[in-house]
Amino acid sequence: MSRPRKDPRAARAAHRIAGGARPRFDLAAAPAPAGRPRRDPRAEERLALVPGTLRRRLDRAQRVAVASAMPPALPEAPEAAPRLRVIAEPAFLVAVVPDAPGGRLSAHDRQLFGAARMLADEGGGAVLAFVAQPGEDLGPAGADRVLALPVSGHDPEAKALALNAALAALDLRHVLFPESTDGGDLARRLAALSGEPFFAGAESLSPKAVTRAARGRRVEQRRVPPRLVNLAPDAVAPHAGTLHEALPVAFAFPQPSGGAVLSAEFIPADPAKVSLAEADFVVSAGNGVSDLDTFRALVAALNGTPGASRMLCDAGLMPRSAQVGASGTVLDARVYFALGIAGAPQHLQGVAKCEQVIAVNTDLHAAMIERAGLAIVADAQKVMPALLALLQQERQP
Repeated sequence: MSRPRKDPRAARAAHRIAGGARPRFDLAAAPAPAGRPRRDPRAEERLALVPGTLRRRLDRAQRVAVASAMPPALPEAPEAAPRLRVIAEPAFLVAVVPDAPGGRLSAHDRQLFGAARMLADEGGGAVLAFVAQPGEDLGPAGADRVLALPVSGHDPEAKALALNAALAALDLRHVLFPESTDGGDLARRLAALSGEPFFAGAESLSPKAVTRAARGRRVEQRRVPPRLVNLAPDAVAPHAGTLHEALPVAFAFPQPSGGAVLSAEFIPADPAKVSLAEADFVVSAGNGVSDLDTFRALVAALNGTPGASRMLCDAGLMPRSAQVGASGTVLDARVYFALGIAGAPQHLQGVAKCEQVIAVNTDLHAAMIERAGLAIVADAQKVMPALLALLQQERQP
């Protein structure tokens, strides 16, 4: 596996004949003592070679020690748990009003908490989250306090009235909203009710300045951060590193009065007809899937949006609109389920923004298996009917 590594200076000194005016060397003298072991890459490659495969594959997990004289490796230190940071008496509050679709924070919402932490940590403040349903992900996101809004369902008018009451009673230095459909509407309603200055579409934010592009992005508008700010996506990085307590607080909201919205119901779109760019759960088939009827049945059972790799679309087995990747559609889905997809670079670019990736492939070393948070090393043709049977079993009374 390894051989001693030569030290050229020691070898030269061992062969030198002393006592001469000119340096002379005896090549028949004993060799210099061996230094540190030297790796033999060919021997390592032979040991890592996986037998019984048509293609040449290497299992890098089967490496052995290159020499017995090497000092043993130090044990890896266990990963430290995130430190809990407690702010008992904050000097002020920076509020965050996330969208939180389905009761969970989106990537844009976590960026809001990152911006709020930056503003609050500047002067000893704390971050207050206004949510409809408190969740466990608020503490890791960076929330010190959590205040539940007395509004259920889609009622932006009642939510704006509740936020206006909190804005007048609490010491809120800033209130951050996401620049989204619901967040933008709610921020503008609150600005109209309170009369506070409002900055929409902020592309950068710091304790001293907030900026945005204007006039066809030819001009940059800059000012001191006002009390109400709408933050664009990817303007600030999410909070990471410390865990915050997300302590629930109580507040006497005024009794909600009857507004213009009498009742509101969220009607989800048919996932089979939603475009891939707007889909939340995508199930894709690759070259490892040959039974497309079972694949379509699995997509319908999982209530997902069908996708495909470029090979299936080029073969005409799936429509071009279902192609996932840099040359097709770049996804922004919450979950991506890849069946029989190896993971070409263009395909991996298309799923880079997905929060969770699940992959099924027979190749342990496939790029999609490495990208996935949950990997199943098996044949997709056998996994699909097994999943259908489990889903059917769960739906039975």
